[in-house]
Amino acid sequence: MDVVENFIDGKLAHASNDESHSIYNPATGEVIKEVYYANANEVEAAIQAAEKAFKTWKNVTPLKRARVLFKFKELLEKHSEELANIITSEHGKVLEDARGEILRAIELVEYMCGIPNLLKGNYSQNVGTGIDCYTIRQPLGVCVGITPFNYPVMISCWMFVSAIACGNTFVLKPSEKDPSAPILLAQLMQKAGLPNGVFNVVNGDKRVVEQLITHNEVKAVSCVGSSTVSEIVYKTAIEHGKRAHTFGSGKNHCVVMPNCEIDEAVKAVMGAAYGSAGERCMAVSVAVAVGDETADLMIKKIQEKIPNLKVGSGKESGMDMGPLISKEHWERVKSYIDLGVNEGAKLIIDGRDAKTHGQKQGFFMGPSLFDKVQPNMRIYQEEIFGPVLEIVRVKNLDEAIDLINQHTFGNGTAIFTNSGEAARRFADEVQVGMVGINVPTPVPVAYHAFGGWKRSLFGDIQMHGPESIMFYTKSKSITTHWPREAQDTKYHMPSQ
Repeated sequence: MDVVENFIDGKLAHASNDESHSIYNPATGEVIKEVYYANANEVEAAIQAAEKAFKTWKNVTPLKRARVLFKFKELLEKHSEELANIITSEHGKVLEDARGEILRAIELVEYMCGIPNLLKGNYSQNVGTGIDCYTIRQPLGVCVGITPFNYPVMISCWMFVSAIACGNTFVLKPSEKDPSAPILLAQLMQKAGLPNGVFNVVNGDKRVVEQLITHNEVKAVSCVGSSTVSEIVYKTAIEHGKRAHTFGSGKNHCVVMPNCEIDEAVKAVMGAAYGSAGERCMAVSVAVAVGDETADLMIKKIQEKIPNLKVGSGKESGMDMGPLISKEHWERVKSYIDLGVNEGAKLIIDGRDAKTHGQKQGFFMGPSLFDKVQPNMRIYQEEIFGPVLEIVRVKNLDEAIDLINQHTFGNGTAIFTNSGEAARRFADEVQVGMVGINVPTPVPVAYHAFGGWKRSLFGDIQMHGPESIMFYTKSKSITTHWPREAQDTKYHMPSQ
């Protein structure tokens, strides 16, 4: 059986710990690999390798760092199909979706290839007589990333590429459910010319995370997970003096107005709700229909389209949905559908017994659709992270905005409308970090910031774009004076 190893100080390292986790092919339910968790000494070795490498990497010019990233981009493109197949084998998402994830990662690398310009400071001449002031940004040191199972390539790159471009070194702890792609990323970075120790990958569980986020040498922590986990990681990290931002759960609403192009809205909502089997923090899980007529029409059109959705192995051509990541997660999603029925929501389409294309085993869940969902129901309040779409009926836009603003999470939201006034007011008033106007999944491009509000983000700085530069560097202001002749000692506060 294949074993997924750690990557420490520039080479693969087999974990000596006996504790392991089975890696499944979700489309078949079969164990395809084992990953052995790093022990405390191996985690320590990764941190020490990163600390040693930082002493020289921080002084490598941004231009030379960019050249490594340019080469890494070429290697990502060359190995994109290999990475996509790894993602589909271990996560289950369809190949087209996996390829899209890799393209998003490449976009971030392209942005960070501009690091010489992104790290430019500012300069003010003659802030006082003969006195100049300038500001520079410097790297922090060893940084840590904890990534989720649903985007093993994209989110990993969002973290470590940004950190390394800024002159930091990095230790990544990927999900134990699909860790093979991050190991390949580390090997490609090494092949691109990255020095030993700058990027390390250690596999493990809660124990490994705790060691990483409390270690004295670690300066910054980034994490994506459920809000419960992300809050614990955030609080623990800052209590130990780290800079931290952690990204949590989402319950993303899409408002459908009566004046929208309803056919386009329905297609968009279905893609955002059921794509990647709903295992996206930006998935649309709540369609807020303004008016009963809008809700009834949406339901009718969704009912017509769902039988045409193809559920099967992500490697089979033409599939719309693959399986869920694991049997445990399948049981979790099923339990929410059971709960919704018990809470009184109307289950219009039941995905618990999915009809798949040629697959007799695997963790497949078909698309489900609930109507008459109420805000006090747990299926509305909590993130399900599966292919379950809920319809909530409201009377007008004001009620829709209030509904969204009162929710615990504030990751992404969208509105479908032909009214510019409604769209502008929605974007201005909704209390959510990322907003789409006739765009169902408003994940920003790499040169804009990604991150939610409320319990969807812990910390003040978002991810990628200019905010990643802020997160992975610290600002230093330098005031200079080169006197032409000796001056008398001054004891008062300097001023203009």
